[in-house]
Amino acid sequence: MASEAGGRFLLRIEDIDATRCRPQYEAAIYEDLAWLGLEWEQPVRRQSEHMADYQGTLDWLRGEGLLYRCFRTRQAVLDAMQSAPHGPVEAFTGAPLPADEEAARLAAGEPFAWRLSLAAARARLGLAWGSLSYTDLDHGVLRARPESAGDVVLARKDVGVAYHLASVVDDALQGITHVIRGEDLAEAPHIQRLLQALLGLPAPLYRHHRLLAGPDGRRLAKRDKAQALSELRAAGVTPHALRAELGFSRI
Repeated sequence: MASEAGGRFLLRIEDIDATRCRPQYEAAIYEDLAWLGLEWEQPVRRQSEHMADYQGTLDWLRGEGLLYRCFRTRQAVLDAMQSAPHGPVEAFTGAPLPADEEAARLAAGEPFAWRLSLAAARARLGLAWGSLSYTDLDHGVLRARPESAGDVVLARKDVGVAYHLASVVDDALQGITHVIRGEDLAEAPHIQRLLQALLGLPAPLYRHHRLLAGPDGRRLAKRDKAQALSELRAAGVTPHALRAELGFSRI
């Protein structure tokens, strides 16, 4: 797409979760993509090297009253969603704790996450809330529904900032016009479009490509011990044969 449009192809290493990222995983990404015949601009932006950019944005959102501390565990949030009295499981929404209770929990050293308040965001945007939209290159202009994600976590102690915030900041800093990623992230533009509106950032165009799936229809993933590209290389599969099998023979 970048080549046909006369544009630039950028690769970004989104390694903000230090609990899961390893140097060997990053090296494998470069090796796999190069084997497939892809080339990208250097240097590659590694998010772990730019945490100050994301922290500054987080501080601004907090200063504007758009975030609140949430002391619920993941399980407590899941339980709250499942116990909602409106039938199907609903996205989680909450509110800041009373000041004295929050102070007591902070003094006790209880962990918390910073959540984006949909109620505060809706109040900030006013009538603009209903007009939020984004362009999907396969499906056209779609209405953004940030309420479908609920009050998302934008930062927590063990991970730092969340994917949504870091990617939105980087898209703007790098001048990204087209975001190409897997369809497992097809719902991400809903909350990212809201963040772009709150931060006054441009909205790129999106395309979410299909994922490789096994015979059972489930996407190939490390946790399921799916065959890796390195294993295909070792077995003698060529990049040309793989591309042809996947319908990408023109690449």
